[in-house]
Amino acid sequence: MIDIVVGFDQREAVAYHTFCQSVIDNCSEPVRFTPLVAHNVERKGGSNDFIYSRFLVPNLMGYRGWAIFADGDMVCREDIARLWEMRDDRYAVQVAQHDYQTKHPRKYLGNKNENYPRKNWSSLILWNCAHIANRCLDKQTIDAVEGSFLHRFGWLNESEIGELPLTWNWLAMEYPGNDNAQIVHYTIGTPCFATYQNCDMSQYWWLSYKRMNQGVDD
Repeated sequence: MIDIVVGFDQREAVAYHTFCQSVIDNCSEPVRFTPLVAHNVERKGGSNDFIYSRFLVPNLMGYRGWAIFADGDMVCREDIARLWEMRDDRYAVQVAQHDYQTKHPRKYLGNKNENYPRKNWSSLILWNCAHIANRCLDKQTIDAVEGSFLHRFGWLNESEIGELPLTWNWLAMEYPGNDNAQIVHYTIGTPCFATYQNCDMSQYWWLSYKRMNQGVDD
């Protein structure tokens, strides 16, 4: 069973369901989705409702096994079992290690889009929930530390952060169009927002959206 924890924000709820549909359409293994609904686990502030609670995934999994965290504003174009196969016990996390400056000072819903070290590394995380270094991640700690400490994986040594191919977290509108991207990440704005409905690589999102809405009579 592949455990996938997906960020859920009511303001773009359709994005969560579209991402899940895209995974289901391509996956060769059983998957189990957990919507990361903030409520009592998310501290205030940030551009979405799961900006900090994503770091509670090892805690929510009982510090056992592995899990994938994904932002909801993505579509998966490849069998996610291929990502799952990359699990490496040497690492506490494995992430796509982006190194870029944003082209867009504003993103969806008018949120500021600032540059910072390791930007977007935490938007897709292959979590080794059982790794000893992740045992410090609980609600008390996450409430106490700076957000930058979390998003830059400040509790880990460099040797504990594994690297994933960028194609597993390809940033639409930041990177050139890429038909070989396994996961497309609409980090500037999901096509469900009118401003981004025809954005670069939006066609992949709309294909999954239509599949998600497909009924027996369609």
